[in-house]
Amino acid sequence: MPEKTYDYKKICDSICSLDSKIRFAGIISEQGRLVAGGMKENVEPLESEKDDEMIFMELALRVKMRKEFDKQLGQVNFAMASRERALAISVLINSDILYVVSEPDTDYGILPKKILEIVQS
Repeated sequence: MPEKTYDYKKICDSICSLDSKIRFAGIISEQGRLVAGGMKENVEPLESEKDDEMIFMELALRVKMRKEFDKQLGQVNFAMASRERALAISVLINSDILYVVSEPDTDYGILPKKILEIVQS
């Protein structure tokens, strides 16, 4: 079955406009490279560009490892990490990863649902 085609730029732009607390919305390839989207304008990054590369590669590896349990547990809808300085959410889109970072006080009960609605529309 062929993969569905997505407009990655539109998805990232829509997510960035969801909430003023969102800092970053990007698509990461399965090799850990940013292929669309990025940091929201006028937002100061929390890490260096070199650190971004490491974060993206680690994220791609984590997503691959999670797939090992799809048969037993079903596919992952989204994954979320709550940190002191940021809330990070990842969603698999075909073989790529939508990665969203927001302020730590974002409502994490609502944001993932809104992100999934955008991806699935």
